[in-house]
Amino acid sequence: MVQIAISGACGKMGRTLAACIAERENCCVVAGIDLFSNDTLGFPVVNSPAALPQTPDVIIDYSNPASIDGLLNYALEKGVPLVLATTGYSEEQMEQIRAAAAQIPIFFSFNMSLGIQLLIALSKKAAAVLGNQFDIEIIEKHHNQKIDAPSGTALMLANALCEECEPPKHLVYDRHSVRRKREITEIGMHSVRGGTIVGEHEVLFAGPDECVSLKHTASSKRVFAEGSVNAAIFMAQQRQPKLYDMTDLLAAT
Repeated sequence: MVQIAISGACGKMGRTLAACIAERENCCVVAGIDLFSNDTLGFPVVNSPAALPQTPDVIIDYSNPASIDGLLNYALEKGVPLVLATTGYSEEQMEQIRAAAAQIPIFFSFNMSLGIQLLIALSKKAAAVLGNQFDIEIIEKHHNQKIDAPSGTALMLANALCEECEPPKHLVYDRHSVRRKREITEIGMHSVRGGTIVGEHEVLFAGPDECVSLKHTASSKRVFAEGSVNAAIFMAQQRQPKLYDMTDLLAAT
């Protein structure tokens, strides 16, 4: 039985995650971490990792980037693997995560959905086939409460496409202030924020007289929660310090 602590336990994703874990027989939630306490979750909630009543097998983080220092310090001290599902980290924070992963197992992904991993693979294949005859645009849509833009998933898609393209591509986030024709080396990035959209990501390949569109739509936050639980169970078995991602998880299944 894998014992899990949830960072950000009282938030929407934290509660969704707890509900998914409750339905499984191979794992359980032993505690939560959140600045706000909640007596209805069925497990103790503390305000910092250092206050956890017991050492979990793994911690899943769905809080915010400001929590990373406390999580890394605790994980390094206790040797606890982390599953980081929070987005919006600065480059400095990412360097902290990479440095910690040299000492403990850490799982990080901008998106925990299996469907998104397929979208990435298909997009890379399309880029390899279509080459520089097609322009590439990435359109992502999320709810009006999302803070960061573009989404971490959109950046993950763009980075994967950049690996596939030759000559190298560069990202263009905003065209309204630049009056010039689109360059073939651009990947356009577009963010939409509105309503309660859970998450939509589209990669558009626009060529001469034809377009190819690859799209993934998440209908609920549960798809991300399920992926996070799968990652936590996987990480509880890992002993090698490394920055793991969905590629490692999929290879093990």
